[in-house]
Amino acid sequence: MRYRIALTTAGVVVGLGLVGAVSGPGWDPVPLTETVDVATADTTIDVGVVTDPVGTYEVATSVVDVSLTGHDVQARVAQPLGAQGPRPGVVFVHGAGTGRFEDAFVDHAHALASAGVVTLVPDKRLDTYTTRDRQYPAMANDYLRSVQLLRDLPGVDPDRVGVYGESEGGWIVPLMAADNPSVAFTVLVAAPVVPPRQQAAFAVDSYLRNIGVPDSLLRSIPRFVGMEIPGGGFEYTRFDVRPFQQRMRQPVLIGYGTGDEAMPIVQAPLQLVADLEVAGNEDWTLRYYRDANHGMRIDGELCEDFVRDLAHWVQALPHSAGAEPRVAGAEPYQRFVAGPVERPRWYAEGDLLVVSLVASFLAVATGPVVWAVRRVLRRPGTMMAEGVRAPLITLGAGCVVTFAALAVYLLTVAHLAQNYRTSVAVVQGGWFALRMLGVVTVLAGVVLVYRILDGRRRGGVPAARGTAGEWVLASTVGGAVMLLLSAAYWGVFPALV
Repeated sequence: MRYRIALTTAGVVVGLGLVGAVSGPGWDPVPLTETVDVATADTTIDVGVVTDPVGTYEVATSVVDVSLTGHDVQARVAQPLGAQGPRPGVVFVHGAGTGRFEDAFVDHAHALASAGVVTLVPDKRLDTYTTRDRQYPAMANDYLRSVQLLRDLPGVDPDRVGVYGESEGGWIVPLMAADNPSVAFTVLVAAPVVPPRQQAAFAVDSYLRNIGVPDSLLRSIPRFVGMEIPGGGFEYTRFDVRPFQQRMRQPVLIGYGTGDEAMPIVQAPLQLVADLEVAGNEDWTLRYYRDANHGMRIDGELCEDFVRDLAHWVQALPHSAGAEPRVAGAEPYQRFVAGPVERPRWYAEGDLLVVSLVASFLAVATGPVVWAVRRVLRRPGTMMAEGVRAPLITLGAGCVVTFAALAVYLLTVAHLAQNYRTSVAVVQGGWFALRMLGVVTVLAGVVLVYRILDGRRRGGVPAARGTAGEWVLASTVGGAVMLLLSAAYWGVFPALV
């Protein structure tokens, strides 16, 4: 009997693993074969023009109001004290992780101002900006109001005001700059270039591989990133910035840190340069900074070489536009292409996925609810045969605990990945423990089935007693089967393919 149970359990586990593997989509990113040829490790931009270095001037800051359509935001202006003549200016465009000028670009704006560049960091407009809905064209129009405000400030040369975009700002700045002479130059730092959904999948893949997650977990990337999120929205994840990059004719400074795991640091600038060529724009400069992260920081501090080059490039324009060498800095490395993300099949899309999971949990919860009601009503007797009750409870509880453990594991792994940390005990040990929970749950289900069959062979002994018992048995088993299939979809069971 034990041999039969063990063999059947192994077969069911393998079958669930196979179901999870073939239920699609799979995940097999293509290795990147293109490279960026770096001329020299020295990022210095030398065009024979003397400019003010960082730290030359004292900096004065003030807060101004920026009027937008139907809304106002505040912005911090940083000005160099004692700087002679009209000065160049830079407006900063936020990435996805920032929204207030108190928190964003504080070091950048101060450093540039101390070199003689007037800077303006506006608050991001948050009344129309959510995780579910982001309108990049509208955001570009809002940021252009800040550009106009800076151009009108005393002491600023209106013909030398440009924009600096970082991360998500790399999708917004080209919208601002395309066919727009009021934007004198652009600085794109950690620009994704590829559509947001592709960049998200690439970033998740990079983070998870870096902390050493099991390969079977990687296949969940397109199943999560590629699906339509419950409740709709997220149309911006398909935004294509390339048509706007192909209409940018301003000088462009492109910067990446080689420690940036979130961005395709080879593929993105190659595509950006190709798009600028379509625009007939040869005024671009590309710099890579060794070990700098997504925010151009090394060990928490803003990269000094980056700030030095940025301040010099802005001040030396137009001489620094397209200065040789075009590409300099540390050698970048990108393992895989940030390619299109395949969508899950119909049964694993957004709302249907949520409905099926909720229905499954409710079905499993039928047993405890009916038991509690019977206790309150003081109904005598039991609903299940003696040998059926324990494996049924283990099956239902095991499914719930397995899913709860999966959620905790994924959140823990995400926290480790975002903080560039890893732990073999957590990443590998946690995954092994999660799979053992799944196996134990399957074992309980197999024992339950055999006990029901054995009861029937012994003269038709019913597994459930009464209508309530039959409902509890059917709903618990049905809900458990659906939860086990869902767990298989997310990779809990090992696949032999």
